[in-house]
Amino acid sequence: MIAPRPASEFARYLRTETVGGMVLLVATAVALLWANSPWSGAYVGLRDTVVGPAALHLDLTLAQWATDGLLAVFFFVVGLELKRELVVGELSKLRQALLPVAAALGGMVVPAVIALVVGRGAPGMEQAWAIPVATDIAFALGVLALAGSALPATARVFLLGLAVADDLGAIAVIAFVFSSGLNLLALGAGLLGAALYWWLQRRRVRAWWIYVPLGVAVWVAIHEAGIHATIAGVLLGLLTRVRPDDGERYAPAVRLEHRLQPWSAGLCVPVFALFAAGVPVGADALREVFTAPVPLAVMAGLLVGKVIGILGFAWLAIRITPACRPSGLGWRDMAAVSMLGGVGFTVSLLIAELSLVDQPEVLDAAKAAILIASAAAALIGAALLVRRGRVHAAPDEWT
Repeated sequence: MIAPRPASEFARYLRTETVGGMVLLVATAVALLWANSPWSGAYVGLRDTVVGPAALHLDLTLAQWATDGLLAVFFFVVGLELKRELVVGELSKLRQALLPVAAALGGMVVPAVIALVVGRGAPGMEQAWAIPVATDIAFALGVLALAGSALPATARVFLLGLAVADDLGAIAVIAFVFSSGLNLLALGAGLLGAALYWWLQRRRVRAWWIYVPLGVAVWVAIHEAGIHATIAGVLLGLLTRVRPDDGERYAPAVRLEHRLQPWSAGLCVPVFALFAAGVPVGADALREVFTAPVPLAVMAGLLVGKVIGILGFAWLAIRITPACRPSGLGWRDMAAVSMLGGVGFTVSLLIAELSLVDQPEVLDAAKAAILIASAAAALIGAALLVRRGRVHAAPDEWT
C-alpha cells in the first residue's frame, strides 16, 4: 500500500517554494545591481573565471558550472517530482492528467508560435523560439501561495500539475534542440551508469557513498557526450524508486526530494540566477529590449502566448476529452492561475543561454526581456489572484 504524503509535508513544500522564490528574487536583484554598478568589472571577472580540469573538458567558467552543475541538482529534483507525479500523483491517472498536460502543451506551443511570428527573420530566432516555452515552478507556486491563498486548493493542484508537465516539455526541448556533436562512447558510459543506478534502486541499496560518485560520473559522461549536462539530473531522478516497500514510511524519491529541494531552491537556482541575470539595464539596453525582434518575441510569448495557450488548450481539453475543470474553480480563476505560466525565469534564462550563446548582445537583451516579462506576469497574476480571492470570500457575489 502506498503511504499517503502527509498534508504537513505538502505545506512545507509550498513554504519552501515561496522562500526559494524570495531568495531567487534577491539573487536576481544583486546580479542586476552588481552588473550595472561601478564594480561591474569584478562581476564579469568572477562570472568568467575558469576552473576545473581541462583533461576532462571540465575547464568551465563559474557561470557554466552554475548552469551545467548546480542546475543539474535542480533538474534532479524536477525529475523526482515528475516521477512521483507520473506514478502515484496527479498525473498517474489519464483523466486527472488530461487537463494539466493539455494546458502545459498549449503553454508551450502557442508561446513558441507567437515568438516565431513576432521575431520572424531575426538572427537567433531559429532556436530562441524555445525561450518562452518554460514556466518557473518556484516563482509560480510562490506567487500563488502568497496571493492566492483564498482560492480552492485545486488551484494549487492544477498549477503544480501544469508546471510538472511543462517541465517535462522543457526538458525534451533542451535534450533534443540543444544537443550537438554527439559522442556515442560517452553517451554509452552515461547510460551504463544510469542503468547501474536503476539496478541499485531495484536492489534497495541506500548507501549515499555509492550514489554520489555514481551520479557525478553520469553527469560527467552526459556532459562529455554533447548533451546538456542537466539531463543527467532528470534521468537519475526519473530512475529513482517512488513506491515505498511494506514497512517503509517514504520511498527514496520522496526522501531525496525533501532533502535536496531546499538546497536546490535556496542555493543552486539562486547562484545560477546570480550569474545569469547580470545584464545591462541602461537606456540603450532597455530601448533594445522594446524594439529588437528577439526580446519582443520573448515578451510576447511569455505575457500573451502563455495565458492564451494554457487557458485555450484547457478549454479544448474539457470540451473534447473526459477532462473536467478543477472543483471550485471558475474560468476567471483559471485565467488568473494561467497568467502565472508567464513567469519563465530560471528555465527560460537557461534556454536563452543555450540558444543565443554565440550572440552575446542579443542574449543580454533576451535575458532582460525574460526578467521584465516574468516580473510583469507575476504582478498581473498576483493582482488577479487577489481579486479572485475576494470573490471567493464573498460567496453571494456573481463569479
